[in-house]
Amino acid sequence: MNTRRVTVAQAIVAFLKNQYVERDGREHKFVAGVLGIFGHGNVAGIGQALQENPDFPYILVRNEQSAVHVAAGYAKASNRLRTFACTSSIGPGATNMITGAAMATINRLPVLLLPGDIFARRNVAPVLQQLESPATQDTGVNDCFRPVSRYWDRIYRPEQIITCLPEVMRVLTSPSDCGAVTLALPQDVQAEAYDFPEELFRKRVWLIRRPTPDPVSFHRAVDAIRSASKPLIVAGGGVLYSEASGALSQFATQTGIPVAETQAGKGSLPYNHTQSVGAVGATGNLAANRLAGDADLVIGIGTRYSDFTTASMTAFKNPAVRFVNINTAEFDAYKVSAIPVVGDAAATLEQLAAVLQAHRVTDSYALQIAHLKEAWEGEVDRLFQLGHQPLPAQSEVIGAMWEASGPRDILLSAAGSHPGDLHKLWRTRTPNGYHMEYGYSCMGYEIPGAMGAKIADPSREVFVFLGDGTYLMMPSEIVTSVQEGIKLIIVLVDNHGFASIGGLSKSLGQCGFGTSYRFRSKASAQLDGDWIPVDFAANAASLGAHAIRARNLAELKTALAEAKAMDRTTVIVVETDRETRVPGYDSWWDVAVAEVSSTASVREARARYEEARKSERYHL
Repeated sequence: MNTRRVTVAQAIVAFLKNQYVERDGREHKFVAGVLGIFGHGNVAGIGQALQENPDFPYILVRNEQSAVHVAAGYAKASNRLRTFACTSSIGPGATNMITGAAMATINRLPVLLLPGDIFARRNVAPVLQQLESPATQDTGVNDCFRPVSRYWDRIYRPEQIITCLPEVMRVLTSPSDCGAVTLALPQDVQAEAYDFPEELFRKRVWLIRRPTPDPVSFHRAVDAIRSASKPLIVAGGGVLYSEASGALSQFATQTGIPVAETQAGKGSLPYNHTQSVGAVGATGNLAANRLAGDADLVIGIGTRYSDFTTASMTAFKNPAVRFVNINTAEFDAYKVSAIPVVGDAAATLEQLAAVLQAHRVTDSYALQIAHLKEAWEGEVDRLFQLGHQPLPAQSEVIGAMWEASGPRDILLSAAGSHPGDLHKLWRTRTPNGYHMEYGYSCMGYEIPGAMGAKIADPSREVFVFLGDGTYLMMPSEIVTSVQEGIKLIIVLVDNHGFASIGGLSKSLGQCGFGTSYRFRSKASAQLDGDWIPVDFAANAASLGAHAIRARNLAELKTALAEAKAMDRTTVIVVETDRETRVPGYDSWWDVAVAEVSSTASVREARARYEEARKSERYHL
């Protein structure tokens, strides 16, 4: 057997360089390179190996959490057919990646984490940044990755990677099991040499399968669709991941069944498709939520039925409602006591279209769908053109961004009030044009996630929408975007704090306590003094971005045109009226209210809460 004597780190890099995936006859290189920061736990191992492989790009980020967000954004924009590996030193560099790992696993996105670890030989322990336990010498901070990783391993001996690395790729390329994969790499083992079999480094092509459902479940689903009078499709992220938008469009057009979208599934159909009724659930619109309330059959495609999608199990009100779930993951297919159709979204929809060629919804139901869709589009137009003075409403800012964007451009966001407003209002025109991280709703994802989306397809303009609260958590990757020439258009809404949670606090009978950026008042000893002045434009400019202050809606539109003409990242700062909000539409979200309180408004909110909870139901 031919062998190659290299270090563990060199072997890992050589292996990753030769991993490819194939779907529908198209082949893609899977790992685009490595993101991270070097420290004493990885500089002599992974760092040295990358230095000898300049054809395998290394991108220096400013925070290890950001590295994972870049990789996840790249994987999401690539429909999980590509990703990056992320490396860190031991200790805080490694634990910085835990949040990113949780986000990737929750969103079912493949990312590979290579944190440095303590010395396997132990004789020099405790090393700098090592967590010690009096009960065992086999626990370190990297064990914290276990619950947020789909696969976790610690490499104590060089030869362990021979069997470990194929398992890493199996999980990363699985349509049902993918998520974060963590390989804890002791710093001494990274640098150890071994005679690895040459076969380990050959080109490998991993087939992304399109599994088809079993005949019994499939025909039960067909019977359920044929017998339904008011069916509704709920399109989740699995539609986009499996590139099933074309099959969904054909099936919806053929049958007339309306298509509502989750946060992850938004853009499964273009907004102007006749069967697209838009956002459903707690952040849903009036059309989709009315249809969900009446539906006697819900066909979930690639959705995990989060509490936002189901409006905390209040969205599907019909006492006779049934469910059909199409999903590659058996775990999700069985949710809400559905008929479980375990299979690929595109393959299953093509089969359904063939069997249901003569099936179509009734004329009366089709007319109801059309009327609701028309009314909702009119409501979007109204919210885009409120004429709010002196500061624009957030809905008007969204409208200006949509007008400035092109058909293939990407809108990206993650947290605060933005996901709710965007889910309702953004008119997505092409698949992946709406990029929302809402499985974890991770503040700080926006800028690095947008970098990943832009790297995935540089031809698409990426508009980043974020608030001042999120921006202050992680603006540092603006430097990385400038360093790498990754152009972003960042629209920063200055609403003086956490407007989303401030609004939620008030809806719970509270006063927005602790959600505004104010000085501490000497009189009350609370954070209720004057607003804290923060010059976000100056901050962005200091990080290398082109910065613009927009004082009103007209200036915002001019700034967006200027940003599109720029060749580097632009940050546009616009102040909005934080109290002018997009309404909710036949929706509710379960957030517990204090059961006892000395505040009358809280007691009133508790009474409303208890009444609303009566609408929650089990789907058995």
